Order: sequence, then structure tokens, then C-alpha cells
Amino acid sequence: VIVGKMARPGLNYTDKVILAPMVRIGTLPMRLLALQYGADIVYGEEIIDHKMLQCSRVVNPILDTVDFMLSDGRCVFRTCQAERDSVVFQMGTADAERALRTAKLVEADVAGIDVNMGCPKEFSLKGGMGAALLKQPQKVKEILTALVQGVSKPVTCKIRILPSLEETLELVKLIESTGVAAVAVHGRDMTERSHNPCHYDFIREVSKTLSIPVIAK
Repeated sequence: VIVGKMARPGLNYTDKVILAPMVRIGTLPMRLLALQYGADIVYGEEIIDHKMLQCSRVVNPILDTVDFMLSDGRCVFRTCQAERDSVVFQMGTADAERALRTAKLVEADVAGIDVNMGCPKEFSLKGGMGAALLKQPQKVKEILTALVQGVSKPVTCKIRILPSLEETLELVKLIESTGVAAVAVHGRDMTERSHNPCHYDFIREVSKTLSIPVIAK
């Protein structure tokens, strides 16, 4: 569910029902089902930029899909016309240049580009991705600015809250200054998991502070 104001022209994130990015779940069949059952926007599962940049774009005439394939025949990302105006490609990245190259690869086949800045898993943190970016505001600014200036589709990011409300608001103000269309806020910090209560008060204050839509997760 969205709280917040109108986004810039393009994919409209205001007052929408959104399928969140979910590893091993947010593939094309799930996204199409979600659209069928009322989702307005669907996020793909996070795909790491290094992996995506090894792919070639292939039109699949049998399934009527666009497939991004590795040289060994594995499909990394698959999409189709039915979701073209609704699907957001989410990437894991720690580098502005790689992020932009990845976004340009899929730009023509998706409705939006998102950067995962909230994943607390070890593989993300060790690679400087996900929640590791929350402690690197300059890198956050570099990545998002490169994407906003370099692609024609709306750019968003997903974050977790920081230990204090003040730190969280400082970060989201920086994120908004890059020109992103919306920001998704997971109301837990990087040490918390699903059994911990969600800090809805933080999300509420973020929404009050920003002029762009805020996606409540």
C-alpha cells in the first residue's frame, strides 16, 4: 500500500497495491497471478547486477516472452507484454556504473527500475549491497543519480529504517534529492526480522517528510 504524494510522470506509485520483491517467488508466473488478482504494480525478485550483465536478451517465440539468458542456457529474468506497463526490475548493486549498465539492458522491457538497499543477508552485506548501502549515503546518491539521469523509466529504491528516526529521515531526504519517483520503506532495521514488530511510526514520519510517494512494506 502507498502513502505519499504524486510521483513524477511515468509509472504512478500513488495509492497502489504492489507485489513486493521476493527471492525465488517473484518470477513471471507469480507476477502475472498478482496482476490478475488485483495488484497494480509487481516487483521482480532481486537480481544481482554482475549476473544480469552476463546475460543476452532473447525473444522467446514459444512462450511469447523476453528472456535474459546466460551462456549456459539458464534464464535469469523473464518478462512479457502482459506485464510490460506494471513490472519493476529490482537489482542488487554496489556500483553506479554497473547499476546503469544493468538498467539499460532491461529498460525497454520493464516499467520501472528499483535498487535493493534493504537486504540484510550476509551475501548482500559482504558485497556492499542491500542494507550495507544504508551506511554509505554518498554511494546511495551516486547509484540513484546515475540511474535517474541515465534511464527513461522511473527509478525507486527499497530501504530499511536506521536505528534512529533522525538518521532515517536524513537518508530519505538524500534519496529524494536524487530525483527518484518513490521510495519503499521496510519498517524494520537491518538487525530485525519478521517476528519483530514493524515500526509504522517511522514509515508515517517518512511519508510526512517527503513529497514523493512512500511505499509501506
